[in-house]
Amino acid sequence: MFGVVPKSIWQKMNPADSNNLIEMSSPLLTKTIEDKRYLWLEGTNQYVVLEHEAFSVVEKLINRVLPKTIAIHLETTLSVPFEAALKFVKELKERVLNSSITVQEKSIIELSKVTIPDNFKIITTYRVNNTLIKVSYKGDLEASYIHPKFAHLETETADKEIDFKVFTANDKIYLAINNKVKYGWSKEEIHYFQGKFSMEFIQAMYHKEESEWMGVFHASAVSNQQKAVLFLGDSGNGKSTSLALLQKHGFQCLADDFVPVAATNKEVYHFPAAISVKNSSLQTLAPLYPLLNDTKEYHLKRLNKRVRYLPPNYTDTQTHLACKDLVFIKYQKDVALSFSKISKQKAFEQLVPDSWLSPKKENAATFLEWFATLNCYQITYSQTNEMVASVTKIFNDDV
Repeated sequence: MFGVVPKSIWQKMNPADSNNLIEMSSPLLTKTIEDKRYLWLEGTNQYVVLEHEAFSVVEKLINRVLPKTIAIHLETTLSVPFEAALKFVKELKERVLNSSITVQEKSIIELSKVTIPDNFKIITTYRVNNTLIKVSYKGDLEASYIHPKFAHLETETADKEIDFKVFTANDKIYLAINNKVKYGWSKEEIHYFQGKFSMEFIQAMYHKEESEWMGVFHASAVSNQQKAVLFLGDSGNGKSTSLALLQKHGFQCLADDFVPVAATNKEVYHFPAAISVKNSSLQTLAPLYPLLNDTKEYHLKRLNKRVRYLPPNYTDTQTHLACKDLVFIKYQKDVALSFSKISKQKAFEQLVPDSWLSPKKENAATFLEWFATLNCYQITYSQTNEMVASVTKIFNDDV
């Protein structure tokens, strides 16, 4: 659930001015950011953005004021027709307070009956930090989902600290950890499998439980070894290409596509997967990275794209840095540079839907506090030097 209630019937009311995060008696958190109220709903682990005035209605509903009573108040104070006001209050109640998650037990029952195969065709070990992660793939198909992004981390040692096994059976893909089947998905949910694999990977890397992460963002993270900046945007907008270009101009790749942020320090952690390079970016990047010409191409059928993988230039996997800036970046051929600050609301609407955010209440509060501190920008470019100059200004706080 995510959205903004329009101002149409609220223009005669004055907004609240609280900027503090409030924990209410209901399973809800709220924080004022710029001129909106941002709500987190514990029951669904989802976020809603409201006008201040709409939030006052939510407060009344939380305090068990009847929708009819609230509608009468709106009719009297705003000259809003009673039926329209009542409809609005009921819709708001349903949207914000009556949402629920249906817990599915089916996958748990199925996992209890799954047997780990005896034979695996591909067995490899990845070294990250000082941790050795052994991953066994049932066959080429299973390996194709994961291995290309981590191939540069391969080591010849047979030692291991953590043992992953990836296999398919009955049109489902499973992940076993230390010889226990922990997750299963249908083949149509490969992206969930890949996300969970990456989450387990960072937990092994940093010896952190899932509850210790504030969130993981579908973004690229760049650093100047002092702080981090997150690049976001729709698929195909050029996040990974921009990241690869910045590598050649003195910046470091902290993460591509999967950016973990810890709850304890609100810092971005390095994720050592390779950078995805689409065919459309090859002409731009191959002159800078000649190895791409000889790198194997992979056809990602689910996404209908062909990619190659470029190892990141940063090998210090212990790194974690503060992030104060979000940049929504887009490459567009033959356009003049556009570089501007954007509203928190616009940034939030793009950031949240593609992210994994912790369902833990303390971490949700941390996320709202963290987001409120961020500077949010948008860059559209066609010339690399102009993009690099703009990013340099952001890193230098010269915006």
